[in-house]
Amino acid sequence: MEFKTKDKTASYDTIKIEPFKKSIRKTAPHKHNKYLEFVYFTQASGYHVIDNSKIEIKKDVPIFFVVRKEQVHFWDITSEPKGFVIIIKKSFIENCLDIEIKQLLIKITSFTHLTPKDSNTVEQLFHLLVNEYQNAKQSNTIIEGLLKALLSKILQFQPKEKNPNQSIYQQFTELLSSQDNLSNNVEYYAKLLNTSPQNLNINCRNECSKSASEVISEFILREAKRLLLYTNKNISEIAYSLSFKDNSHFTKYFKRHVGHTPSNFKNENLN
Repeated sequence: MEFKTKDKTASYDTIKIEPFKKSIRKTAPHKHNKYLEFVYFTQASGYHVIDNSKIEIKKDVPIFFVVRKEQVHFWDITSEPKGFVIIIKKSFIENCLDIEIKQLLIKITSFTHLTPKDSNTVEQLFHLLVNEYQNAKQSNTIIEGLLKALLSKILQFQPKEKNPNQSIYQQFTELLSSQDNLSNNVEYYAKLLNTSPQNLNINCRNECSKSASEVISEFILREAKRLLLYTNKNISEIAYSLSFKDNSHFTKYFKRHVGHTPSNFKNENLN
């Protein structure tokens, strides 16, 4: 069966934040065009069906929904909805230098929905995000900070038991984010995850269209950029902290992927 694919963003948008449209009540089953969607209802009733799971929306119970790009879902809302929508494209995530934002997104996308108990704080953060987006579109520094606060707050209310929906890819990225010293070795991480390098690759390609080595490289480069721009560490210290054999090896690796040497990248972005 073919499902309609929706795209609610303009070509230039990397993120979109707005109030939920009150006119939306019932939708046909559909998927999204390569973006992640969050929907937070402060007031609504009905239900949401996502990948054949039917989730009730209760009138006075705020609820936060997560819809990944590959999931099929639809709404059946029986009262006037009030809430917010955030749409996030891959390019927004890739350009975030704060690695914690990506890790928070990975954690939260292992859930289909969460029910925050501190609804006032969550709603205030949504209002701030909407205002910032409307008044200064693509001011990513402030938007990233508010988004990080919002996701952190919502994740405070995740179930304490282990999330059965967490995939190998999500476990992998969580492991990468928790490592003090990153290793550019797929087999090393596959062993820690009790799986094979081949299976780890398959899971990565299914969820993010990248190989496991490309995922590792993305983490290494993001951390390298962060250390170059926001710490006083020299190139040798950064190379050592990222498990490179020496300064020369790190410089060649960085230039091959970024197009600039670490020194040039730092100078261009700080001047």
